[in-house]
Amino acid sequence: MYFYCWVGITIVPDLTINRTTPKLTKLSLNRSVYSVIMQFSVNKRDGPARIGELIIEDKRVITPNILFVNTSRFKAPDFADFFITNKNLKTEKPMLRILGSMFSSSSIKDENDLQISNYLFYPKDLPKDVHVSAIKLYKKKKVDCYIIPGNKETIDDALKNNPASLFIVANASQLFQQHSKFVDFIVELREKVGYQKVIYLPCVGDPSSFALLTYLGIDLFDSVAAIQAAKNNFLLFSTGWHSINEMREIPCSCPSCNKFQGRPSEMKFQQILDHNYYTIQSEIKRVRNAINAGCLRELVETRVRVNPGLTAMLRNLDFDHYDFLEERTPLVRSSQLIATTKESLYRPEIKRFQERIIDRYRKPKSTKVLLLLPCSAKKPYSFSKSHKLFRERLYSLKNPYIVHEVIITSPLGVVPRELELTYPASSYDIPVTGVWDEDEKKMIRGLLKKYLELNSYEKVIIHLPTAVRKFIADLLKNPINTCVDDNPTSEESLKKLASVLEKTTGLYDRINTKTRAKEDFESLASYQFGKETAKKLLADCNIKGRYPELKIMYNNKQLGMIIQQRGLISLTLDGANKIFESKYHWVNIYDDFELVGSVFAPGIKDADESIRIGDEVVVLKSKKLCAVGVALMNGSEMKESTRGEAIKIRHRI
Repeated sequence: MYFYCWVGITIVPDLTINRTTPKLTKLSLNRSVYSVIMQFSVNKRDGPARIGELIIEDKRVITPNILFVNTSRFKAPDFADFFITNKNLKTEKPMLRILGSMFSSSSIKDENDLQISNYLFYPKDLPKDVHVSAIKLYKKKKVDCYIIPGNKETIDDALKNNPASLFIVANASQLFQQHSKFVDFIVELREKVGYQKVIYLPCVGDPSSFALLTYLGIDLFDSVAAIQAAKNNFLLFSTGWHSINEMREIPCSCPSCNKFQGRPSEMKFQQILDHNYYTIQSEIKRVRNAINAGCLRELVETRVRVNPGLTAMLRNLDFDHYDFLEERTPLVRSSQLIATTKESLYRPEIKRFQERIIDRYRKPKSTKVLLLLPCSAKKPYSFSKSHKLFRERLYSLKNPYIVHEVIITSPLGVVPRELELTYPASSYDIPVTGVWDEDEKKMIRGLLKKYLELNSYEKVIIHLPTAVRKFIADLLKNPINTCVDDNPTSEESLKKLASVLEKTTGLYDRINTKTRAKEDFESLASYQFGKETAKKLLADCNIKGRYPELKIMYNNKQLGMIIQQRGLISLTLDGANKIFESKYHWVNIYDDFELVGSVFAPGIKDADESIRIGDEVVVLKSKKLCAVGVALMNGSEMKESTRGEAIKIRHRI
């Protein structure tokens, strides 16, 4: 998809506001522009953040990235990937050329320089009709690089019939100071401009905030903060702005600081600026690496710790915009989930796991005895030393399959054994201290209470340390404690566990292996597909194989199997055929689309918006099954996008 982008822009508003009745009496928008071809595609996603490729006049730049100001006063560093300038540079690197002053709210004083203002071109808190008037005037010129007011009330007016591909947020620095309003605005803007547009946040962003801002969905920043910091004698680090007058030595080995031999307070403007340039470039690369590795959220939680305002923004995002995050968060990822902060409890993948436990999952029908176990450092749990000891006692019994194992843990709450291979249960890590935070207790109690209301047992055995037992025991009916000396793996504890299990399981009729294997599979399928689809998939089936690589068989045909790397059921065409009438995660491709390898976005006619990255997808052509695979985009992005791989096909007709 090609966009024609007007990028050289002069915006010099002359605002006169009536003090009694606020209204716009004059707004002039003067432009000197030249056109280029712009093309943007997304190559990698991690939550709302993405690695993209932006092409301007056949010059490529990877996003997220930094527009380095390049003027007569501020020369961009040699390592800059992208320039914002008022010069006609001869360069092989892409640039946005500003003719006159895009950043100034006053008249141009020096046409040979780039003016810098936090407000871009007018304050955000002007009355709505001022913004709307500006929008109407600006939209008369069909440009592809559009300055959108940083005012939530005017987003719809600004985006209506707007073909622009690059949106520059006006008043960004002012808006950034109002934490919840900033998050609300950026989330709504990203949702409404969609997945194929680029958002540029001018005059905002430094090494401490790049990770969070990218996690919000911002694609482009600039070097204005680095210049402002240098002007005020501040060195930028990932821990924030640090005055040279408060430092005894420079904690940095960048080329600029390595050359400097004096005290920090003796650093000149250009030396400080060079350091700041190295720092912001290093951090944006760190952010891109985190997105590629699927661990941006961990970097975000690390960075926001140094700034209460950034922490507030992350909490606003988690609490007020869960749906926005969940839609864009993959169902599976290869990297480990590191949960070391309070904010980890509210990660979208953790909340989604907990919701599915309550809304979708149901315990194996035959189980009558609930065995509550502690988590383990090694994942999956059953591969750990402690859980091997527990399972040795359990499977030495004559009737082990009457028992249902459920792990009590933070930050997930409760994890049934059948789900131990699924993400995030399969790959999280937490600091183990034996001390439980009040928020953790509240989360576990709430989840366990709801779980027990939906899944009933006749007997409950608690093999948990005292600290855990104390805050959940009142939720259980006549629980039997088998943990001795507060050590679940001690000889005494294991001996008591074996004795109680033998006595308790002997009270019930024996459950055979095949029955329990099918029920476990159905419980996992309910978590993955929902109860009705799971029931349809497992009807009249049997399970073969050895844990964890189990297969669903129907009339000697394999419908699917558990792949340990994903912890979910991967379907065959026969499996997809059995459930596609239930309209589970369907994608319709165009009748003339030739399905050879993967399904790319241009070939998709329509898609189920409940699809998430990592979901099993049933591909239909002319309402008939033609393939099954794994989603690489969510359903909404599949419908909207015109570029990129959408579905990795596993089997096709």
